[in-house]
Amino acid sequence: MPKPAGDAKLLIQSLTKAYAATPTNLKIIDLYVVFAVATALVQVVYMGIVGSFPFNSFLSGVLSCIGTAVLGVCLRIQVNKDNKEFKDLPPERAFADFVLCNLVLHLVIMNFLG
Repeated sequence: MPKPAGDAKLLIQSLTKAYAATPTNLKIIDLYVVFAVATALVQVVYMGIVGSFPFNSFLSGVLSCIGTAVLGVCLRIQVNKDNKEFKDLPPERAFADFVLCNLVLHLVIMNFLG
């Protein structure tokens, strides 16, 4: 029976090799999504340390980050050339949808702030 550490090492190597073949535009979108999630985590840690006095502000910030990350994942799915479901959708249209949805999301967030 193989060692679990050896299996994990093999898995990480295969994932790294497969991700190296990913187009640059998808890697940039991945970095954007990771940044949005990391920002949400920083806000949650800050709230845990300092407190959540203006709770609406905390909620707005976290929901904005998570919503932006979700929209980024949707953009990545639509722009991916390997995805056959969106093959007729041009990348410019997918980006326009992303921008419009982000605008609506942040208008709602600003309205929630009061």
